[in-house]
Amino acid sequence: MRVILGLGNPGKKYVRTRHNVGFMVVDRLEFKHSLKLKPGKGDYYFSSGTYSNHTFSIVIPTTYMNNSGLAAKHFIEKYEVNPKDMLVICDDIHLSSGTIRIRAKGSDGGHNGLKSIIYELERNDFPRLRIGIGNEFEENSQSDFVLSQFSENELSFMNNTFEVASKICDEFITGGLKAARDFFSKENQKTIDTEKNKAIN
Repeated sequence: MRVILGLGNPGKKYVRTRHNVGFMVVDRLEFKHSLKLKPGKGDYYFSSGTYSNHTFSIVIPTTYMNNSGLAAKHFIEKYEVNPKDMLVICDDIHLSSGTIRIRAKGSDGGHNGLKSIIYELERNDFPRLRIGIGNEFEENSQSDFVLSQFSENELSFMNNTFEVASKICDEFITGGLKAARDFFSKENQKTIDTEKNKAIN
């Protein structure tokens, strides 16, 4: 079984905030696959389904971001999931808004959710899908920025990113990290070709 773990903060206060893009992608998967998140036996909500004959689960922690690892550890231990089959989705201030990056492993990059997961699992070799939210904030105001809400215009712009991210998740479900990366590469090439045609015309 493969797992999609979206990171964010629980509660209405944090809905549509930049730090919650992981939740937003899981919301899209929940709707797309006609699933319903329900309380798990640990600090998380989850739902399981089947896509192209592959079983998968979507998961969101019920803790705040800096304790996300509790949900990750409990879920993969309870359901005997290989961490390499768990795709973590999170925001990234080091990427421009709407940019996507996929990595097989790595450091936390200053992200408290990833830091918690690495600490709890005692390993960093789990795939992660990072979604850029930009870094248009003044010095010492990073926390306020990531916890601020997207404007309507920003959400409209980000919707395409969330859709691509959900498709990457589908590819991960059916074929693992390689399939997800191959699909992402093709999507990037389409974008490059489109931009070239616009420039020529």
